[in-house]
Amino acid sequence: MHKHDDFDWLLEQEIPHLRRYAMALCGHDAEADDLVQDCLERALRKRCLWLRQGRLRSWLFRMLYRVYLNRRRDQRHERAHLSLDGLPLEPAQAATQLPHAECLDMLLALRHLPEEQRSAILLIALEDLSYEEAAWVLRVPIGTLRSRIARGRAALRSLCEPSVQATAPVVLRRVK
Repeated sequence: MHKHDDFDWLLEQEIPHLRRYAMALCGHDAEADDLVQDCLERALRKRCLWLRQGRLRSWLFRMLYRVYLNRRRDQRHERAHLSLDGLPLEPAQAATQLPHAECLDMLLALRHLPEEQRSAILLIALEDLSYEEAAWVLRVPIGTLRSRIARGRAALRSLCEPSVQATAPVVLRRVK
């Protein structure tokens, strides 16, 4: 068997892409590693469900995204039962200026986007998936994906360049 036909070898080649996407979704190294590990375990268990006609990366991103959403749902449920007693009341310290401020601003701005917009933008811009693949990963029609990307880009623009928001005219489109 040729090594390019070996599922384990193909899966191993996708780990850096999975890690980057997981890190972009959650923003924490340890959580990203856990997401990737859970995704890889699930992929190995469900390897027979992967149809070789599609890209393995799209299949894995879809799986990773579902694992991420499940974890967020579980975390929201757990947070609903947490008490605020015992939390420190000291004010947060001001952040120090870091290099690559524009890149950091963009990462922070991405965190402020709604989940659907952030995921769509990350799959297209960061992971270089086609619109069709990204729509498949997110389980949405391609038109929905396009509107999420457009709204997300507009929101990023206004978050990263607040002066543009104040001076730019509002343009409305008529939808029939």
